[in-house]
Amino acid sequence: MRGLLAAAVLLRCVFVSGAFAAGRRNVDPETNMNISQIITFRGYPSEEYEVTTEDGYILSVNRIPYGRKDLGRSKGPRPAVFLQHGLLADGSNWITNLDYNSLGFMLADAGYDVWLGNSRGNTWSRKHTHFTVKQEEFWIFSFDEMAKYDIPASVDFILKKTGQEQIFYVGHSQGTTMAFIAFSTLPKLAKKIKMYFALAPVATVKFATSPLTKLGAFPDLLLKAVKSGELRAYDWGSKAANMAHYNQSTPPFYKVKEMTVPTAVWTGGQDLLADPKDVAMLLTQITNLVYHKHIPEWEHLDFIWGLDAPHRMYNEMINMMRKYL
Repeated sequence: MRGLLAAAVLLRCVFVSGAFAAGRRNVDPETNMNISQIITFRGYPSEEYEVTTEDGYILSVNRIPYGRKDLGRSKGPRPAVFLQHGLLADGSNWITNLDYNSLGFMLADAGYDVWLGNSRGNTWSRKHTHFTVKQEEFWIFSFDEMAKYDIPASVDFILKKTGQEQIFYVGHSQGTTMAFIAFSTLPKLAKKIKMYFALAPVATVKFATSPLTKLGAFPDLLLKAVKSGELRAYDWGSKAANMAHYNQSTPPFYKVKEMTVPTAVWTGGQDLLADPKDVAMLLTQITNLVYHKHIPEWEHLDFIWGLDAPHRMYNEMINMMRKYL
């Protein structure tokens, strides 16, 4: 996963150099804030927790327990929603737009208990019970481990904290990859998901034309897995290594058809990572597809940062959640 980190650094350097080129100017105060600080700065209640996975990674999970105008006055538990970010990203994706354009804040104001996940290795989840980020062992993971350990640990923590039996899951990009794997292979976990909202879903990138597939963001073996046209586990490069991880010499294939969670999907016609051809193959595998909306002019990041996202998607999602309460 070091390739992902290198790509993130490259993108950050581009943004920073652009800022210097523009000359001196006032800096947005949120630039140097962590997720909790951004939430508080916007006037919302904020809580932050650490969740330890079965394999020792310590994940940061942020919570917005209620909306800005509620002030905790409403009685009784609020339906919990877990938002999982995509590739090269973190939980702040859901709250860095304008308040009325950020899904995290919109859900809180609509009466939901909002939880923001952070996958292992991102800016806010770089702790482990035995390793440091300077050790190679820390970085030996793929989307498989994120699906098998990060999601279950986060979901179980939320359920225990809120006292609820089920939650809503919203994933973007890699957050959907993790979900398709987790919900199709872990039936006990799947029963804890009331409904799954897949934004710009990525199961394979056989037809993807995004520069990310060529910038080193995808290590060769990972690219081989997602380029195969089928959702399969990460190939560790040798029969012995695969045997150690999967108890078989080749990476197993994931059967999305075995996922029973009610699933709603939103896709974009200009998405270079979740290509419409890849999505078309994926949709045939989702046995409990309850809704699909295709937005022809949207690309991969419009689902989290598009200024028209509220009226084209977020309001639909909130209304759908209300029907599934």
